[in-house]
Amino acid sequence: MQNHHHPVDAAGVMNSPAGQQVRAQLRTDENVLASLEVDLTPDLRFANGLLVLTPQRMIFRNAEGVIRDWPLEAGMSLRLLDHGGVGTLELHDEAKRHELWRFTLARHPQALLLMQKFEKIERRLLALRDGSSLPAEDEEETLCPTCHAPLPPDSEECPACARQQAPQTSTWVLLRLWRFAKPYKNQLLLGFLLTLAATGAQLVAPYLTIPIMDKILIPYQNGQKIDPGTVVFYLSGLLISAVLAWVLGWARTFVLAKVSERIGSGLRTQTYDHLLKLSLDYYGSKRTGDLMARIGAETDRINLFLSLNALDFATDVLMMMMTAAILFSINPWLALVTLVPLPFIAWMIHMVRERLRTGFEKIDRVWSEVTNVLADTIPGIRVVKAFAQEQRESDRFADANKANLEANDRVNKTWSLFTPTVTFLTEIGLLIVWGFGIWLVAGGSITVGVLTAFIAYIGRFYSRLDSMSRIVSVTQKAAAGAKRIFDILDHVSNVPDPQNPVRLPNDVKGALTMEDVSFRYGSRSVIKHLDLQIKPGEMIGLVGHSGSGKSTLVNLICRFYDVSEGSIQLDGVDLRRIAVSDFRRNIGLVLQEPFLFFGTIAENIAYGKPEATREEIVAAARAAHAHEFILRLPHGYDSLVGERGQGLSGGERQRISIARALLIDPRILILDEATSAVDTETEKEIQKALDNLVQGRTTIAIAHRLSTLRKADRLVVMDRGEIVEVGPHDELMAKEGAYWRLYMAQARRAEEDAEAAGVVIDAASRVASKAPADPSSAHA
Repeated sequence: MQNHHHPVDAAGVMNSPAGQQVRAQLRTDENVLASLEVDLTPDLRFANGLLVLTPQRMIFRNAEGVIRDWPLEAGMSLRLLDHGGVGTLELHDEAKRHELWRFTLARHPQALLLMQKFEKIERRLLALRDGSSLPAEDEEETLCPTCHAPLPPDSEECPACARQQAPQTSTWVLLRLWRFAKPYKNQLLLGFLLTLAATGAQLVAPYLTIPIMDKILIPYQNGQKIDPGTVVFYLSGLLISAVLAWVLGWARTFVLAKVSERIGSGLRTQTYDHLLKLSLDYYGSKRTGDLMARIGAETDRINLFLSLNALDFATDVLMMMMTAAILFSINPWLALVTLVPLPFIAWMIHMVRERLRTGFEKIDRVWSEVTNVLADTIPGIRVVKAFAQEQRESDRFADANKANLEANDRVNKTWSLFTPTVTFLTEIGLLIVWGFGIWLVAGGSITVGVLTAFIAYIGRFYSRLDSMSRIVSVTQKAAAGAKRIFDILDHVSNVPDPQNPVRLPNDVKGALTMEDVSFRYGSRSVIKHLDLQIKPGEMIGLVGHSGSGKSTLVNLICRFYDVSEGSIQLDGVDLRRIAVSDFRRNIGLVLQEPFLFFGTIAENIAYGKPEATREEIVAAARAAHAHEFILRLPHGYDSLVGERGQGLSGGERQRISIARALLIDPRILILDEATSAVDTETEKEIQKALDNLVQGRTTIAIAHRLSTLRKADRLVVMDRGEIVEVGPHDELMAKEGAYWRLYMAQARRAEEDAEAAGVVIDAASRVASKAPADPSSAHA
């Protein structure tokens, strides 16, 4: 029987039906080194295949069950490419390409492992052919069971998974809030002293019951007269202690509530500030509703815990400690009996805390899904109504709300059992104390007054114990919320500010230099070894097929992302050495879909320069050809713009966006498909505004219509993340290369669209010419 070795990532694959079929083709001494589940055909249709690598050959079983193999020889190479969300693996020798396989990027980790194994075989085959010494045998790699990536030497933890897996929530995370509380340490100390004093004042009353019982009430029952002075003295003591406890309690609550509100406000503000500093890739993996829930609901929950529950917890702890001390001072044996329920209650709290923690984490996640549905639907309500999907969105919300309800029900089920059990245990403890106390009174060990005071203290002790058990719930809620907040605060931006930034001069020239620039989105290579120099004041047009890397290059120039390799320089200074805010003040950005904030027209134009005067705003609007339509609005520049610019046409929003860029007078201008989403007439108006905008500035423009880039000094043609042609329009057309093919293909599409439109118009005119002029004749 054959016994084939295969690593962890291939084990499950080789046990599948396809893997069993390939395994049957293996020789006795042939081991499977790696495998790749190919899920696309070469013409990009979904189909399942299996590619297997052994030390002697590559074997492929396609979707129809046909098996082919390629013996491995010296000079063979394996090339891994990815473009537009599709990975490609090509097998070459020194003369030709033997085969290619395509797969979605979900299979990319398998492909990387297969490449690593192939490269080892390739080095060994070349060494054998050239007669050189064989490379040292590599140690067998240990793979992560989750993502199948190779683990570092002497490590059992996968770095990629460690970054992705959130740490378990612990109540200790609440201690991290101290850095927000540190500025208020004096107020917190005052609050603690007030709590101590108020708790002490509350404990005076039970102690006074001892002389009231033993010196007044019991002697009176035995026939002695009551001394009015003694009664007034002890009752005055009760009144004074009650008033003092009230005053101290009010002061304590006021001071600590004020501090907790400021801690919560600081936490909320710092979280939002940190969120604004994070790079765009963070937002790409997060949903708006989830982030809104963290900054809103989670900080409110923490604030409530700090202002009320933490204060109650501190009071309860002090009350129990001071009560226990008084009880032991009165009678140690009776005090020990009082503590009988404590171990059982502590054990229950420990058991319930874990369930509550996981339950509240689940509640946080499902509640974020509820807010995500709202954040998706409300801004996109026009699309929802346009496609008549109200019921679908209603069902989505109902499902999310149902999941939220189920998660809460599970927590409430645990909590509903825990709370009455704690109350029951305290009642049992009180019963034990009564029984033991009566036995001590009967034996003459204590007086009735002592037992009465003991019962009064125990009532307070057990009530505080019950209250502390209830705090377990809110503490776990706050801990879960704090964890989600610190998930944001602990995230480090991928576009960090330098420690010692280079200050840009006031007269930035705008020269941009890209040297050997490469960039990857995760495992997908988008920009590859790109070199480009842009002179100050030069207009560059970026053209290429969709997915060629144009927008990514613009994002790198704006430093929304940092390059993976190489550098981008402004006037000879690497962008990574310049403060992000200092650099971006020199960039004007006009996007394909302009974003306007809720507010007035003037506020939106002055967004990049809030201190701008009305004259500067109007001048920018005139230059952007927006002044005329703004004056036609009901309140002119003070007219309110709806959320995301509702109430304005696409062309009007775009011209306000251009005015916004004009107002800050940037040295570098980025135009990302600025006219692609408007009609021809509106495009002419926008083009006039753009002509004013680009004068004297370094401009990088991406345009869907190549004809709009004729005014560019140079055109940069990109394909699969590389520059394939550079030059003026006429020169590139004369070459009849990549740009010429793009231009001619677009021209043919325009002609076809025009012909199709002409056919429709012609058909419509013929129908109209045959229609009867009189409706009555049509009826006849």
